[in-house]
Amino acid sequence: MLAESWLQSLVTAVAVIASSLPGTTSAPEMPAQVASSGDWVASWGAAMTEAGPAGPAAKGVRNQTIRQVAHLSVGGSTLRIRLSNRFGKRPLVVGRATVAPRKSSAAGTPNVELLRLIPVTFRGSAAVTIPVGREAVSDPIDVEAPDDSDLVISTYFPGSTGPLTQHPAGYATAFAAPGNQTGAGGAAYRRIPGMARFVVDGVDVRSDARGSVVLFGDSITDGASSPINGNLRYPDQLADLLALRRYGAVNAGIGGNRLLANGGVSGEAAIARFERDVIRRPGVKSVLVLEGINDIRATRGGISATQLINAHKVMIAKAHAAGLKAYGATLTPYWATEHYTVGGEIARQALNQWIRTSGEYDGYVDFEHAVRDPKQPLRLLPAYDSGDHLHPNAKGFTAMARAVDLLMLTS
Repeated sequence: MLAESWLQSLVTAVAVIASSLPGTTSAPEMPAQVASSGDWVASWGAAMTEAGPAGPAAKGVRNQTIRQVAHLSVGGSTLRIRLSNRFGKRPLVVGRATVAPRKSSAAGTPNVELLRLIPVTFRGSAAVTIPVGREAVSDPIDVEAPDDSDLVISTYFPGSTGPLTQHPAGYATAFAAPGNQTGAGGAAYRRIPGMARFVVDGVDVRSDARGSVVLFGDSITDGASSPINGNLRYPDQLADLLALRRYGAVNAGIGGNRLLANGGVSGEAAIARFERDVIRRPGVKSVLVLEGINDIRATRGGISATQLINAHKVMIAKAHAAGLKAYGATLTPYWATEHYTVGGEIARQALNQWIRTSGEYDGYVDFEHAVRDPKQPLRLLPAYDSGDHLHPNAKGFTAMARAVDLLMLTS
């Protein structure tokens, strides 16, 4: 139990810091306005990173087909897929690709209905070569894909790929099969160890959707502790609510991501990847940012609240320059975790106070209040704690999703 006197000292320190924070930096240089996306809306996405030192992405593949599942937020009558070679070391050759809509009851399997497999083309060709650092967008694919449904994507790589651009923790199972199995059922496929995603970084739809919201953050947004193939991360559960208002949702969380430091498989710094992972998603109208706890923990409280706030200001400026609404989310408790410090707690609470009161975000979501223990507010409510005192469990993710003002987010 925390001593009352210590709590009072902490509250006083936060108040002193917070009172001096507004106006601590001039507005950063504005990025270029992003071109209109037409009638396309991002329905699903993954924030990509470089390959780690070991594992399937590091080794790459040769003469293999990878089958993955994208769980769409809003559906449509036409869609297109995005393939990324952002962090590849050589041009990436995709020999063939297919998609197949399916019911979520098949989650966790490579199974599809053969008659529903649809070939994918890129500028009319079945094959595409993606230069290093670039991505490829498929031609429009006519297929009815419902809201809250699975899209199975199969990509065949005929030659040696080298390290693959990946999303390290997709909380969904991927599968591989020898040779070109893009038109086959699930029998030839075997589970790829881990839960990474490879190359596929987005699915866009044409539909009656009004736009899309990007949920931008670290491992809590990414879904750490979420059941694999369960689609129970807070962005998944929020997507179900947003779909009722005809908005899509894109999860742009990366485990271990930081505001101000690049982290290899933890992704580029948030302020560096913001334009690619948020602004350049088609049809995006707004972004909800939950970032900063990893900067606090990694520096063991050495980072100041002013540094954290200035990074948030950079992202707000980028969003506003592109015509997007930007919403801030308060950092959730991390007491009793590894690298917890009093200095870090002060910075966390000062940042949260700024998010709530500065008015620089277009609005805020109080995730801290949604998941903290009312009796010991510096920690997660035990019923919402995954066990590491940092990441909420599925019930905690539900509380987070329900804490979001949908009208605010979609106005």
